[in-house]
Amino acid sequence: MPRRNDIKKILLLGSGPIVIGQACEFDYSGTQACKALREEGYVVVLVNSNPATIMTDPETADRTYIEPLTPQLVEKVIEKERPDALLPTMGGQTALNIAVALAKNGVLDKYNVELIGAKLPAIEKAEDRKLFNEAMAKIGVSVCPSGTASSLEEAKEIASRIGTYPLIIRPAFTMGGTGGGISYNSEEFAEMAQGGIDASPVSQILIDQSLLGWKEYELEVMRDLADNVVIICSIENLDPMGIHTGDSITVAPAQTLTDKEYQRLRDMAIKIIREIGVETGGSNIQFAVNPVNGEVVVIEMNPRVSRSSALASKATGFPIAKMAAKLAVGYTLDEIKNDITKQTPASFEPTIDYVVTKIPRFAFEKFPGSEPVLTTQMKSVGEAMAIGRTFNESFQKALRSLETGRAGWGCDKPEKLPSGEQIRAQLRTPNPERIFALRHAMLLGMSIEDIFELTGIDPWFLDKMLSILDVEKFIKRTPLQQLTKEHLYEIKRQGFSDKQIAFATKTNEDQVRAYRSSLGVIPVYKTVDTCAAEFEAFTPYHYSTYEEETEIMPTDKPKVMILGGGPNRIGQGIEFDYCCCHAAYALKEAGFETIMVNSNPETVSTDYDTSDRLYFEPLTKEDVLNIIEAENPVGVIVQFGGQTPLKLSVPLQQALNNHSALSTQNSALKTKIWGTSPDSIDIAEDRERFEQILKRLDIAQPPNGLARTYEDALVVAKRIGYPVVVRPSYVLGGRAMEIVYSDSELERYMTFAVQVEPDHPILIDKFLENAIEVDVDAIADHTGRVVIGGIMEHIEQAGIHSGDSACALPSISLPPAVLDKIRTWTVELAKALSVVGLMNIQFAVVGAQGYSPSVYILEANPRASRTVPFVSKATGVQLAKLASLIMSGKTLEELGFTKEIIPSHIAVKEAVLPFNKFPGTDTILGPEMRSTGEVMGIDIDFGRAYAKAELGAGEQLPLSGTVFVSMNDRDKTPVVPIVKEFMDLGFDVIATDGTRKILKENGLNVELILKLHEGRPHVLDAIKNRKIQIIINTPSGGEAQSDGRLIRRTALTYKIPIITTLAGAKATAAAIRSLQTTDLDVRVIQEYSLNSAE
Repeated sequence: MPRRNDIKKILLLGSGPIVIGQACEFDYSGTQACKALREEGYVVVLVNSNPATIMTDPETADRTYIEPLTPQLVEKVIEKERPDALLPTMGGQTALNIAVALAKNGVLDKYNVELIGAKLPAIEKAEDRKLFNEAMAKIGVSVCPSGTASSLEEAKEIASRIGTYPLIIRPAFTMGGTGGGISYNSEEFAEMAQGGIDASPVSQILIDQSLLGWKEYELEVMRDLADNVVIICSIENLDPMGIHTGDSITVAPAQTLTDKEYQRLRDMAIKIIREIGVETGGSNIQFAVNPVNGEVVVIEMNPRVSRSSALASKATGFPIAKMAAKLAVGYTLDEIKNDITKQTPASFEPTIDYVVTKIPRFAFEKFPGSEPVLTTQMKSVGEAMAIGRTFNESFQKALRSLETGRAGWGCDKPEKLPSGEQIRAQLRTPNPERIFALRHAMLLGMSIEDIFELTGIDPWFLDKMLSILDVEKFIKRTPLQQLTKEHLYEIKRQGFSDKQIAFATKTNEDQVRAYRSSLGVIPVYKTVDTCAAEFEAFTPYHYSTYEEETEIMPTDKPKVMILGGGPNRIGQGIEFDYCCCHAAYALKEAGFETIMVNSNPETVSTDYDTSDRLYFEPLTKEDVLNIIEAENPVGVIVQFGGQTPLKLSVPLQQALNNHSALSTQNSALKTKIWGTSPDSIDIAEDRERFEQILKRLDIAQPPNGLARTYEDALVVAKRIGYPVVVRPSYVLGGRAMEIVYSDSELERYMTFAVQVEPDHPILIDKFLENAIEVDVDAIADHTGRVVIGGIMEHIEQAGIHSGDSACALPSISLPPAVLDKIRTWTVELAKALSVVGLMNIQFAVVGAQGYSPSVYILEANPRASRTVPFVSKATGVQLAKLASLIMSGKTLEELGFTKEIIPSHIAVKEAVLPFNKFPGTDTILGPEMRSTGEVMGIDIDFGRAYAKAELGAGEQLPLSGTVFVSMNDRDKTPVVPIVKEFMDLGFDVIATDGTRKILKENGLNVELILKLHEGRPHVLDAIKNRKIQIIINTPSGGEAQSDGRLIRRTALTYKIPIITTLAGAKATAAAIRSLQTTDLDVRVIQEYSLNSAE
């Protein structure tokens, strides 16, 4: 069937902010879908609240709404736009749930909107556990013994029917296993079941008999309206059942299935997708296989493009989301051409002649108090993928892609082996470091049978790891110069990095590289071509391996290489990927051939049509230099990928300098690092060098000092006076950063955190209390001209990491004199550092409302910061695009961007925090960044914009009810006007004793509520009885550890907004006032951009 002509306008829903379990893979699928549908001539309307995405760029869809993803606001978009169809399968669970809500409450019927891609019955059959199990019984596919429950009584009944613990709990209509877990006894079960029922939007949970230790497989399946079905890819989890697939190490294609077993899974998958009735597009089906007798059960199916689809797309080169979008509008698989080969139709199943390994990246160190244990609830914040010719090669490449300081599977630093007892415990309980515990067990001589029994990891994988150890032992007993060319090829094919070889031969990485090159052992680049090289591939999507022939095509255009950000983590995520994509688009347009290097499978940057050439490689000195030598680009861009490429800039510069010194004319590399020089980057990062520049320019910074020991630190702290902020130098996302109020706290910090990096000292700054923090993004060209992109005023006070703070653009409360000073200093500093491209500076303003406000500079980063996408969306100026062109030699004058644009509307950015995934962690904001994503609210005044941002971040602001106030001593008096504001809005206020006294002195009649140790009924009782609608609580010293923490965790469980700063409370009051008096309205971003540009 050719495309449908009865549809003209299609509404696409995005997935909203990045949360654990739902990351940038949905930007990738949404962007592909927009392109595919517009290519076919449809008008595409997009709704998504996340400004850091490529899909919300004004040019991706025809009409873009950066608005909260709630059924009410999406209904407003439908009412305004009147689309013919809604495609709900591209925005993860968020989009699917909204589509279901709109179908059920009659909105889609009212405006005559058709669901395409997946109809309501199919979505419900796949998502509703009860219907799914009935459907499976009908086609004779076995499922796990289980039952569904909507109340604790039902749950207990099912538990006794299944009869054995452990039991697995999974809420319906959620993703990333939110609210679920494994319960090992009846008490734990009761608590978890209630939590799961609360977490599910339809209050339903599935209770499964545990299949812990079974092998887990996934198939990525596509179906069209003519009932053709293709299997895109099989994925095998190295970790057995009991660990969420997003937290497992996964391998594609499946390695341990016999042909017969694979055919059986394939037949089942085809039966399932037909029975569920997903009409078109990608679905992901998960199976569990009993290793003892080969029994198969189906675990679940996602009737949408998923995280695994992104992985399968990147692993095979088959653009699942793009194809799914075309199938949804009526095409069949045999009518669509495969982009990569241009001659095979999409109904041709991909085959691959390499192995892909994905390894998740975790952030437990950011959440003290939560145990680093992996269960059925997803906790990883990102992932790295690597491609190699063998499992060993791709496995070791993936480990060094993670950027966790490892160069492969061990053999990279001296290790002290734990005792046999400790190792057994680490193997039995899944944790992020378990993969290295396997190595320790093998080094201690534990047998493969024993390891398999403890971990459930297939002996095939363990055997492969043993062979890596054998190679390592061989390198350790052979001096470097005695390794022959054959030896080195064999070692490299096992995935060993130069760093590991250097460690084993007691030499250094550069010596290994030089020796390897002298023997002619260099990597070749193979192509990802979907068809195991049967047909010629037209998209240069490459991976390295150590074989004979290379597949890189020569070209005559000048080439530019863009280094991506690597795996997502807290502090470095989609915002940086956004900048890399813009660099690729802009430079391609300017006539350069663009080369992207990245290792993150979720992103738009690793889409094969974002850049001219894509290298799926680890971002390490060795791997990047190999590509530079193979491609010889004119420029390398390091300022867009966050801290990852910045850390490489100095080593790369040194290597390029050495190269040009050694080489003869004919083989010379002409590569330069574009943009701000690595030396200037180092000045901004190096505290002592940076201070000299500030002194010269007479720019104020908070009193500060450096310390390498505890004694140093005490001296500095005495001179400055507490409170102080302490942190290691060279850090992103505020890792190991703390505010310290006394000598004893300082000592604890120094003993606990100084190990961060010995050759980099600890920085100590005076902490400016109650200061307003300001973020500035500016852009500069090689003539020294500087233009400000945007000035953002933070809502939370200084001392809360800028990534976790909400902020508004333009500034809402700062006097003009302060803003002018900030502008002048920004320009002076950018010139002094000779910035070429983007720069971000953070300022703090003390006493902004007083007679003589003082401005201090906190830090400067001569690179793209995480606020670039937000500023670009708010002002309508594509900063990352301009910066790329400037690095290529253009000037701001030529590009027509010569003065700061101050929009007439207000945009608010709000951070989204993952506390619900880390029980045991306090929810206080601090100098260490913990948010995983962000949303944007945009409107004509601050109250509405802030209300939209809160809605987008998932905070339901109540319009009436009771506010509970409990402040530390510093904040008791300043909170008075805010409490008064809430009372004016019609709220009742209750407070704890100390706070209440001050409020009463100021004439406010407030009720008393007891603290936890003062008797009952106390605060927790009130929260649990839903007597409290908002909590305003600023933590104080010791007591905050126990009382306050319990209050905040309980409020989180009951989904009550908790505000831990005065500024946040003030903004919330403004938002509630807007919501009480006006109805929120929606507008396309294209209109806002036009207004700004005028």
